[in-house]
Amino acid sequence: MSQTYATITGWLFEHLIQPPFYALGLMAYAEDAYGFLDAFLLGAFGIGLVWLICRPLEIWRPVEPVLDRRVVRTDILYTLLNRLGILPMLAFVALLSVQPLWQGFLTDQELLPPTLEELVPALRDRPWLAFVLYVVVLDFAEYWRHRAQHAFRWWWSLHAVHHAQRQMTFWSDDRNHLLDDVIAAFWFGAIALLIGVPPAQFPVIVLLLRCAESLSHANVRLDYGRIGERLVVSPRFHRLHHGLLSAGTAGKNYAVLLPVWDWVFGTADFNRASYPATGAPEEPEALATGGWWRQQVVAARRMLGLPTPL
Repeated sequence: MSQTYATITGWLFEHLIQPPFYALGLMAYAEDAYGFLDAFLLGAFGIGLVWLICRPLEIWRPVEPVLDRRVVRTDILYTLLNRLGILPMLAFVALLSVQPLWQGFLTDQELLPPTLEELVPALRDRPWLAFVLYVVVLDFAEYWRHRAQHAFRWWWSLHAVHHAQRQMTFWSDDRNHLLDDVIAAFWFGAIALLIGVPPAQFPVIVLLLRCAESLSHANVRLDYGRIGERLVVSPRFHRLHHGLLSAGTAGKNYAVLLPVWDWVFGTADFNRASYPATGAPEEPEALATGGWWRQQVVAARRMLGLPTPL
C-alpha cells in the first residue's frame, strides 16, 4: 500500500507540479511542494474513506432528519480546510526540525529521550505492538486536551464552535476554530515526537483517529453493545457528549477512541440509551448558524472578552 501510494504521488508530482515549477524557476521549492502534495493527497484519501464509511450509515439509520443543509455545508468547508490544510502534518514536520535540539539537550544531561522504544526496548522488534501503544498514548493525550478545552474559559470560547452545531453529521468533526486546530495540531505532534512515533507511522495514526472521530459524530443510530461500548467510542457514546445536558464544563464522554479514559477518570456515561438533541443554546446564535468566517470572528472576540452578537 505504501509503495502504491508513493508511486501515485510521484507520478502526480512529475506530471502536474514539476513542469510549472520548472517553467517559473521555482525548483528550489520542489521538495516543499512534494511534501505539501503528499499531505494533501493523504487528506483527500481520508475524506474519501470517511465518506464511504459514514454516509451509508447516515442514510441507513439517521438519528434525525437534517433540516438545515446550509450549516452542514459550512461543516464540509471546515473539513476541506482542515484535512486538506494539513495542519497536523505541518506541526509534526515543524517540531521534527527542533527534535535534534531536544535530544541534544537530554544527551548533555546524560539522559535518554523518553521514547516508548527507549523505555521498552522489546518494542523495537515488534513494530505492530509499538504502533498500538503509540495510538493508546496519543488517545490518552487527546482525552486530556479535550477535557482542557472544556475546563478553561478562553479555550471553551473557541471549542464552543464545535459544540454549537445542532445538525450533527460526520462532517461535524472538523468544525473547530482555526486557533483551536493549531493548538491541537502542535499538541498532537509534540506528544508524537516525544514518545518516538516514526515519521512514516504518523500519517497512519492521524488517519485512524480522524476516521474514528468522524464516525463518532455521524448522524446514525448506532451503538456497539454493552461490551463494545466500553471498548471503542461509538456514535451513541459521543452524541451524549454533544447533548444539551453535557455541554460546557459539566461534560461527559470526552474520549476520542477508547472510552476507558472516561471510565477511569469518572467522566463516562454508559447508561443512557437516548440520542439527545445537540447544541449549546447558551452560546451566541452565530456559532450555530453563522458561516465559517462569522463563527471564527465571534469565537475569537469571545476569547478576548470583547462584545459579541447574540
